[in-house]
Amino acid sequence: MRPDRIVEVDGIPMSALVRQVDRPRAVIVALPGGGATAAYFHYPGQDRLSLLQTGAALGYTVIALDRPGYGTSAPHAETMTDPARRVDLAYAAVDRLLGTGSRGAGLFVLAHSAGCELAIRMAADKRGRDLLGLELAGTGRHFDPAAARILDASAARRPIGLQALLWQPYEFYPAEVVGGSHFLSSAPRYEAAVVEGWAPRDFARLAAEVRVPVRYTLGDHERVWRNDSAAMAEVAAMFTAAPRVVVNEQADSGHNLSLGLTGLAYHLTVLSFVEECVVAEVRG
Repeated sequence: MRPDRIVEVDGIPMSALVRQVDRPRAVIVALPGGGATAAYFHYPGQDRLSLLQTGAALGYTVIALDRPGYGTSAPHAETMTDPARRVDLAYAAVDRLLGTGSRGAGLFVLAHSAGCELAIRMAADKRGRDLLGLELAGTGRHFDPAAARILDASAARRPIGLQALLWQPYEFYPAEVVGGSHFLSSAPRYEAAVVEGWAPRDFARLAAEVRVPVRYTLGDHERVWRNDSAAMAEVAAMFTAAPRVVVNEQADSGHNLSLGLTGLAYHLTVLSFVEECVVAEVRG
């Protein structure tokens, strides 16, 4: 699916899918996972599962951003190995996409899977203190035991069996979205290092620097990350400076929360959290 907006940042074209509304409650910036473009959040022919459609219908501007190294910025991926560079590109792209349009109460960042690395870096950055909040989904500290036998986090190639892990149980998805053909993309080479350092090192270090409300979600049938109560509580406990941390287990859901049959239910719970963050901001 082609992006509907492209803006230039320091000579680099950054692409996104955007639903901009008049007088928004807030702006939601959605970051897809590894090997995925922004179409993850707006799959063709699946409007009911579209975060863009649902968010806009409830009064939110939604930007599904192709992360640095994806979409139109892919040819420039070799210039994005520095994490700070990727954070700068993301913030600048959002600024240009919004232009003079209203931000309502502010920005809220939502991320899935490998997109959580960029999201948490944005929140840990000094600019992140002005965010309304943060939703992290489909990530963790510890691989599920079955996944650990398949995944080699240091490998640049996609391990055999990964596709099944990402989409099982298949009955939880519309048949036409399984495999994600409309959003699949080659991952930039820097992402191998991101995956290698994320769970054992970077997640906990960056979490301690986040100072905005956080919600952490895994599906009850997540197959990549451990989703037992102890593992999820461990992740929540890392956000020592956040004023509020909410842990959410999404019922009847696998790894790809936004594309499952419960995708609308998931998005509505996210938007409920965003609304709470907006009210808290407005109330001061």
